[in-house]
Amino acid sequence: MEVREPLLVLRGALRAVLARVREGEPGEGREPFELPLFWDALGQTFKVTSQEATKLSLAFSRPPLTSAEDCQKLSEDVQNAILAVATVYYWLPKGQGTTLRKMVRDATTEVVQGMIQLTETILSAPLESLSQEQLISTGGVWEACEQVSSLPRDNQAAVASTLAACLGVVKDALEEMEHALVEGQDPYSDIMEDEELGFRGNRDTYWSEADRKLLSSCMGLMKASKACLKKVLGVVKAYGKADSPDQIAQLDDLADIANEISPSVDELALSMYPPMNQLAVRLNAAKLASVLKKVLEITRTSHVCPPSEEGWVQFLTGAVDHNMNKIKNFTQGQL
Repeated sequence: MEVREPLLVLRGALRAVLARVREGEPGEGREPFELPLFWDALGQTFKVTSQEATKLSLAFSRPPLTSAEDCQKLSEDVQNAILAVATVYYWLPKGQGTTLRKMVRDATTEVVQGMIQLTETILSAPLESLSQEQLISTGGVWEACEQVSSLPRDNQAAVASTLAACLGVVKDALEEMEHALVEGQDPYSDIMEDEELGFRGNRDTYWSEADRKLLSSCMGLMKASKACLKKVLGVVKAYGKADSPDQIAQLDDLADIANEISPSVDELALSMYPPMNQLAVRLNAAKLASVLKKVLEITRTSHVCPPSEEGWVQFLTGAVDHNMNKIKNFTQGQL
C-alpha cells in the first residue's frame, strides 16, 4: 500500500461528511436534550480534532517517512474525530432554535473543510517536508476548532449575535453614503474634470438638486434602519429568553426578518449613486420600508417587547412612514 493511499480514502470520507452536515437535518432523537451536555461534548470533539490535525501534520513534516500502516492509523483517527464532531452537531434539535443551529452548523462545516484542506495540502506537497501551505492549513484547523468557545450558548445569544452583525453592515453603508454626500455637489470632480472645457460636461456623474431632496429622505430611511436594529438588539439582550418553544421561535422570526435589512439597505444605497434612477430608488426604498415595518411589528408582538418598550416601536414606525411618504411625493412624476 502506497503511503498516501489512506489519505486519499480519508479525503473522500471527509467530503462525504461535509455534504451530510451541509444538507442533512439534525435529529430529534436524544431526549431529554440538555444544552450544557451538548456544549461539553461539542467542545471535546473539537479539541480532539485539533489534536489529530497536529498529529497528522507532524507525521508528514520531517523524516523518517511515515509508514503506510502509521498513515492508515492516523487517517482513521482523523476520520473518527470528524465523525464525532458531526455526530454531536446532529444532537442539536431544531427546537433549540434555527439561528443557533445554523451557527453551530457553520462552525462544524469550517472544521471539516479545514481538515479536507490539510489533507489535500499534504497530498500535494513533497513527502518529508513541511511547506508553508501545510503550516497555514494546520493553523486553519486549529482556528476553526477554537471557534467553539466563542459560539453563542443558546438561541437568545445567537439572535443577538446575528442582529449585531446586521447592525455593523448597516452602519458601514450609512457612513459610506454620508461620506459621499459630504464630498460635495460633484463626488467625482477630482478625477473626471473635462480637460478642454475646464468643467464637467456630464451631469450623469453627480447629483442634481432634485436628487438631493430625494437623498435626504432616503438617508432618513437608512438612519431608521440603524436605529431599528440598535433598539431591537437592545431588547433582545434585555428581555430575550430561550426557555420555551414559543420564545425560541419568536427570536428566530426576528433574526430571519432582520437579516433582510442589510441587503435592502445596500440595494437602496447602490441605487442612490449618480446617475440616479428615481423610480429604482423609490422601489428599493419601499422594499426597505416594508422590511423595517415587519421587523417592528414582529418585535412588538413578541416577548422581547414589554409595554414599557412600545413607545420607540411606534416612533420608528412613524419615522419609516414619514420618510417613505416624502420619497413617494418626490418621485410621483416618475410613475
